[in-house]
Amino acid sequence: MKLDRLLAITMLLLNRKRVSAKELADRFEVSLRTVYRDVETIQMAGIPVVSYAGTSGGYEIMDRYRLDRQMLSFEELNSIVVALRGIRTTLDDREIEPLLDKVGALLGKSEHERLDESSDRLAIDINPWSRGAEDKEKLTGLREAIRDRKVIRFEYTNAEGDRTSRSCEPMKLVLKGYVWYVYGYCLLRRDFRIFRLSRIRELDITGPVFVRREMPATDNLLRWDRMIHESVLDLVLQFAPKMRARVVDEFEPASIEDMPDGSVRVRFSRPDGPWLYRYLLGFGTDVRVLQPAETALKLRAEAEKIVKMYSES
Repeated sequence: MKLDRLLAITMLLLNRKRVSAKELADRFEVSLRTVYRDVETIQMAGIPVVSYAGTSGGYEIMDRYRLDRQMLSFEELNSIVVALRGIRTTLDDREIEPLLDKVGALLGKSEHERLDESSDRLAIDINPWSRGAEDKEKLTGLREAIRDRKVIRFEYTNAEGDRTSRSCEPMKLVLKGYVWYVYGYCLLRRDFRIFRLSRIRELDITGPVFVRREMPATDNLLRWDRMIHESVLDLVLQFAPKMRARVVDEFEPASIEDMPDGSVRVRFSRPDGPWLYRYLLGFGTDVRVLQPAETALKLRAEAEKIVKMYSES
């Protein structure tokens, strides 16, 4: 147990600039005295841990210190290789191939054979079923713009179908599910926005250099949606029994409830907007909105518009 804690403390210090003794004690649920002894043991093992006093004090490992390959098991290196190969399928990153070579150099000849066998059992491909080449080209350009802090310009179609010309200071790329987004400061809206890659057209990455702004906290994509939509709805839907496979594909297991009659009830939250009603209409008569009542009425109104359109034709 102590050995596991010592290794965990070492890994934490390697990945963090400075960590206080109290934070280590709280994290590993031990006393401060135990932390002091653990750090002393790590130092005696030859790992250069430096301590700093004061309110901003704590422990950190000297800048140039690195662990050797012996600290990584074959399974851990195999996980790195699988993840890198998955990223390579969607990004034209010239650094990934040399990185794969470097990781491979840490393996012995016999381990390379095991690596090939493991690759046959697990593969990651985050390319969408379509648009792979087009998205890859956009991703390459956006990564360059983010790295060089260049303002990007593009034509954007939002969820309501409105097309606008945008200029944006790109901050980060986000892969949510199988969809890529770029997050940044929109100069038109004068606020931080998230843009779906598939809706970006005529991308120009040759804009002026910008000074990077401090970003608001962005823990997950749902919070970013709340920056765009005024409200988030708590929905309760009832699906026909034949929709169960699709429900399992698209919703969290904890949100799904099997009903006595074979139907499936789902409780989840989504931002309100036109896209929601288009999504629900895609289920046809195989879904019923139980809550909120206002959403059910809006969905009915959208369905009546469709009936009216075909009645007139």
